[in-house]
This record gives sequence, structure tokens and C-alpha cells, in this order.
Amino acid sequence: MTRKYIYFLSSFLIISCGSSKKKKSYSKSYEKTITVSGNNKKDSDAKLPEVKSEKSRESNNIATSIINDAIAFSGTRYKYGGTTKKGMDCSGLLYVAFNKNDITLPRVSYVMAEEGKDINLKKVEEGDLLFFKTSRKSRRINHVGLVVSVNNSEIKFIHATTSRGVIVSSLKEGYWNDAFVKATRVL
Repeated sequence: MTRKYIYFLSSFLIISCGSSKKKKSYSKSYEKTITVSGNNKKDSDAKLPEVKSEKSRESNNIATSIINDAIAFSGTRYKYGGTTKKGMDCSGLLYVAFNKNDITLPRVSYVMAEEGKDINLKKVEEGDLLFFKTSRKSRRINHVGLVVSVNNSEIKFIHATTSRGVIVSSLKEGYWNDAFVKATRVL
């Protein structure tokens, strides 16, 4: 009985976030081109789109705050189930960033994907969530990222990868583009 429970729990944890599939590595020169400034108030304000209603303005302010909280974890190593600077997984990163702004999300990515409203990728904005399937063995969502910027057709998102920890990536990267499933808006 105990063995079955441990096996079930281990299987659940392995599937919920990350992948045993070897991830492609991207060149360091590309890595240097991905920059997002979230600590400079003027930079953050400059990226916000013009808003027409008080509710939209409030959503943008919350999105900016959540993005800044997530960016504070940049460089943090990957740790399955982690939610601190010592180690973080993809859903843990978003769980903590949203929680700091009094928004509670589910703790695992495939359940998180059921929250909010599905949106077309062409309508994605800062603060929206992107969901991915990175495992060949599982048919369900197992990875999540937070949109930090949308410039023309390039969408950049922050997430925790098993190989490089918390980083900002582009949806134009082949690996992430191929693994992309859907975008949702929870704000």
C-alpha cells in the first residue's frame, strides 16, 4: 500500500511540471539578446498600452506588478516543487508571483490551464499565461509561462526550465513554438 502511494505520488510530481525529454539548448548569443527590465519604473510604464477604462488600467498595473515579481526570480535554479529563491519550478514561479498580488492560482500547470479565459495568441497581452506540452509521454499540459512583453509579433515570457532555471524566452524559439498549446487570461 505504501509503495503504491509513493509510486503514485512520484508519478504525479514528475508529470505535473517539467519534462524528462531532453530540451534543446539555445546559443548564448541568443540568450544575451533576451532582456526584460522590470525594476525601472519608467521602463515598465513605457511598455503599457494605452488604456480606455479604469478597470483596464488596474489590470495593467496588476500585470506589471506580477511581471516584476516574477522577474525578481530570474536566474533562480530549477527545483521541482520549489517556490523560493533556492529553487523554483514553472508553476511555482507563477503561483508565487500572482500570490504576492493577492491572486490565487492552482499550484500545478495543467490545473492552472483551466483557470481564466482562453484567448487567441494574436490578442495576448502582458500578464497572460502561455501553456505548453513538452512531454511525448503525456498528453496533458505540463509547462506554463507568463507573458512579459509583446512587441510586434514577438511574445516573450518568463518561466522556469529544467535546464536553465528561471529565464525569459521567446515564443519564436522553435522548441517553445512547437510545444505551445494555448494562452489564457486570468486578470
